[in-house]
Amino acid sequence: MNKNDQQFIAQKIRTQYTEKPSTELDALRALDAKVKRPANVFAYVFGSVSAVVMGAGMSLVMTEIGAILGIANALIPGIVIGIAGMGMALINYPIYKSILASRKKKYGAEILALSEKIMNEEAAK
Repeated sequence: MNKNDQQFIAQKIRTQYTEKPSTELDALRALDAKVKRPANVFAYVFGSVSAVVMGAGMSLVMTEIGAILGIANALIPGIVIGIAGMGMALINYPIYKSILASRKKKYGAEILALSEKIMNEEAAK
């Protein structure tokens, strides 16, 4: 490895440890994440829980877990639990969209003002 390659690698590593000044674009990205993160977290968690509930219902129907748990006829409770999990999965997306819409309404004006400011600065250059 020649000296230029070594200097390039050293500079690349060094830039990872230097503090970069915060810009308005960074603030815009942070606001965008602030809008989307709660909706995404809810959707992932609720979707995972609904998949587990649906899987538990399917397990009751298709395996002997019901007998182990002391349920004489696990078919009906399994179907009910599985349908409940499917229902949860079906309502996940509308709930996600409503959370996202409320967050966009709350922060929309601030994001639009900041993005307009950034675009106007770029156009003035």
